Amino acid sequence: QVNLVESGGGLVQTGDSLRLSCVVSGLTFRDVAMAWFRQAPGKERERDFVATIDWSGGHRYYDASVQGRFIISRDNTKNTVYLQMNSLKPEDTAAYYCAAGRFHWRTSSDYDYWGQGTQVTVSS
Repeated sequence: QVNLVESGGGLVQTGDSLRLSCVVSGLTFRDVAMAWFRQAPGKERERDFVATIDWSGGHRYYDASVQGRFIISRDNTKNTVYLQMNSLKPEDTAAYYCAAGRFHWRTSSDYDYWGQGTQVTVSS
């Protein structure tokens, strides 16, 4: 059974930082690309792409809205992917989900496995 468990969310103020973690089990972690998506309040049917990283960590891509503020990374020895979020804004408020898939694409349908989500709330 594949499990993805996110942690690290919380309530912060504008300009603060947070680091999300996602621990993966039940698959060979170095065989998959990982990504972070987010779902904002009132957008229950949409999960927006945030960032993705390939199996080696050598290729990373970001949505324009987080480019320069967020950093995705992974530790294949710990089966963990991270999302360092800096200079947080109220519009970053969302449930954040990690996902595992074969390739580091930017569409949610390209990912096979998902975590349960962790809430990030940024107050103004």
